[in-house]
Amino acid sequence: MQAGEQRGRLRREAAEYYRGHRVPERMEEALNTLFPLRPGDLYGELANYFSKFSKAPVICKLVGRKVLDGVGQPTLEVEIYCTVKNYEKRICSTIMASHSQIPENALPETIEADEKERKNSVHTAVEWVNESLNTMLRNVESTDQCQADKMLGEYFAKKVEEKKKIQKREEEEAAKVTPAPASCPSTPTPKQKKGGKPVKKVLVEENPIPPAEPAEPVLCGSLAIGGTSLAIAKAGATISHVPLYLHIALLKHDQESPKEMVLPLPMVTLLSCEKNLPTKLKLVKEVMLIPPVELSLKQGIERIQDIQKEMTRLLEPSGKMPGPQADSKKGKAQSSGKKALPAPLKRISHLGCLTAGYDNLEQLLLLMQTACKNIGLELGTDMYLAINCAAHQLMDYDKGKYEILTGTFKSPDEMVAMYVEMINNFPFIFALIDPLRKEDREQWSSICCALGSKCYLIAEDAATHISKLKTDQNINIAMCSGVVLKYINQTKVSDLIELTGILDGQRHITILGSPDGESLDESLVDLAVGLGARFLKLGGLSRGERVAKYNRLLAIEEELAANGTLRKAKLEFIDFAGESQPEEQLPDVLPAPEQD
Repeated sequence: MQAGEQRGRLRREAAEYYRGHRVPERMEEALNTLFPLRPGDLYGELANYFSKFSKAPVICKLVGRKVLDGVGQPTLEVEIYCTVKNYEKRICSTIMASHSQIPENALPETIEADEKERKNSVHTAVEWVNESLNTMLRNVESTDQCQADKMLGEYFAKKVEEKKKIQKREEEEAAKVTPAPASCPSTPTPKQKKGGKPVKKVLVEENPIPPAEPAEPVLCGSLAIGGTSLAIAKAGATISHVPLYLHIALLKHDQESPKEMVLPLPMVTLLSCEKNLPTKLKLVKEVMLIPPVELSLKQGIERIQDIQKEMTRLLEPSGKMPGPQADSKKGKAQSSGKKALPAPLKRISHLGCLTAGYDNLEQLLLLMQTACKNIGLELGTDMYLAINCAAHQLMDYDKGKYEILTGTFKSPDEMVAMYVEMINNFPFIFALIDPLRKEDREQWSSICCALGSKCYLIAEDAATHISKLKTDQNINIAMCSGVVLKYINQTKVSDLIELTGILDGQRHITILGSPDGESLDESLVDLAVGLGARFLKLGGLSRGERVAKYNRLLAIEEELAANGTLRKAKLEFIDFAGESQPEEQLPDVLPAPEQD
């Protein structure tokens, strides 16, 4: 009797439970909907029908681990697990690219210290992910990027405050333990160097250049913030069954699906002209090719490959050097001769391109023109050049001038005049990256007014970290055409979305750039497409971690073309002079070029 009563009670509870969740009603709807269709896999269709009523997947576990990037340096991988229909399921992972601020000619001890700091940072990041972030983000919906990034930002802010308190306490303790050095701040040492004082006075009077801003501090473990934010974005795209680039576009445009999308134009690095090569030219760090907008991405990449093959042939020891080099006598050969063109085929840069050195800019550009002409192409029509000057590496602070060639120095104002002459002589140069230091804001304004309507003037290292760029909805950089953004350290997906929105509204173009230590993770390409970046700076067409991104960009082009949502890019320069400064005032700002 008791068993029968218990069964009756359980039946009533079950009926109430299922009715409360509308199971009978929805079951009837499902059966009525599917019967006319008579699907081959009935239970599969029933599962699909009921899946839309299931709870949204939530994060249940984060896993952080140390892996190696494309140049063999340690970096962070973040893996995301979600609870999907009551089961724990691995959704995706992401690998952060590493970025180093150490110059090419750094001392061995500086490089060693940087490597040690990198290892510590990755170790700390792995701990953050596996412990604090794993607990903090549990049960957060994987599609709620805004909430996840808010929590990550608050966590990072606390870590920054903790670091400041520790540093302050250490400074106070050091001051208590060693009171004697109180006399040291008077620094008698410089007074002993009698020659030091007058030299400093002369430099200040003759070269009043703004001093270099201190390097942006990077908090140990900050990789965990960027890696986790990007992994959550990838998980959100996977759960929503959309490509990552579309998921990013929906986040940027408040879930409104774009009717058309434009692919960013690739800036493909052809040559790396490292500053520490024995040749004279210091002004150029990278030479990049930009295909015209009339070509599809596939056609543009194929054309760049043709140019690269011809450049490779010309750079072979047996290749004939173009123009003056082939006809030069012994005297000229020493200034622009064959030693300036080592066989670079034996060395591929970490940027995925050939490495070569030159004695002057004309020599380099003449070789580029010859390579294009040999295969029936013309620079300025069939292909364009972009030059990364990396001017922050050129400044000689003792002289207060940039060293553009070995032993040849120019002031910031003279640099502006030199670039004006360069673009007038070589109009196929489409963009200059970091033509000046970020501290030379007056000269950035001058060069934008003079050249902004002819080429893009882009800040990469001349900008600053993403976290510092936003200041009261303004971009905290000098006047420029656009900014290269890199997804590194504590950068969050929400930061990029907000910042690109500000850039879009202030006539700046967005360029997403690949850091030095890239990985095989292709997410950067999806970020660039989803955010509507104008250019994508990925390096050369060699090395797997870089080629993988070009392949991803080609795949997105095919997908958008098949969907009928691909729109051609339009490129327009900004006439800064017409809006901010009368053109007749420019000669007062730009001095005559120095004769070398």
